[in-house]
Amino acid sequence: MSLPACRLYLITPPAISDMPAFLGALEAALGAGDVAALQIRLKNISDAQVEGAVRAILPVAQRHGVAAILNDRPDLAARTGCDGVHIGQEDGTVAAARKAMGPHAMIGVTCHDSRHLAMEAAEAGADYVAFGAFFPTGTKETVTPAPELETLSIWQEVMSVPCVAIGGITVENCRPLVEEGADFLAVSAGVWAYPEGPAAAVQAYLAEIAEGLKARS
Repeated sequence: MSLPACRLYLITPPAISDMPAFLGALEAALGAGDVAALQIRLKNISDAQVEGAVRAILPVAQRHGVAAILNDRPDLAARTGCDGVHIGQEDGTVAAARKAMGPHAMIGVTCHDSRHLAMEAAEAGADYVAFGAFFPTGTKETVTPAPELETLSIWQEVMSVPCVAIGGITVENCRPLVEEGADFLAVSAGVWAYPEGPAAAVQAYLAEIAEGLKARS
């Protein structure tokens, strides 16, 4: 089976206390190599604060040709001009997100460890599905079991909608996910808390992705 390439999908920290400093880190990360998308995932703040953050972050993503995806809120994503939205199982339907965002927006859906949920999302018109958390993570509370690695390879055998692997993914543990068929690796703390900085983190992930892709062939 010939598998597509795997790309990097960044997620912001859940809280940004110093926006200018974060924008500098983001600029460095996106300038360090191929990044497909940036999910803006901010928790426990007002809609106005989310909008302000998106409007600050969006020009950096656009400058690097990176798709900007807002977490949870199709209405705010549409209002702020994001390229897409990522919704969880409790955040409404793909159809509602599509209605809010329009026909060309990117819509992703969290599917935890369930291929059934992922198939439902794909059939409803999702542009990608996300499986995880694959590994323990402090970024987001997980209440469902970790998916088996073969979830990715089985998905690739039966479906054409891209899949994202998410949850606790580090430079050290990411290669098997690539080998199993993840189309995207979603990472947050693995980049922003990387000891050598976010640019070095992106380069390290891309090196591991390249090695994982070699093993696919």
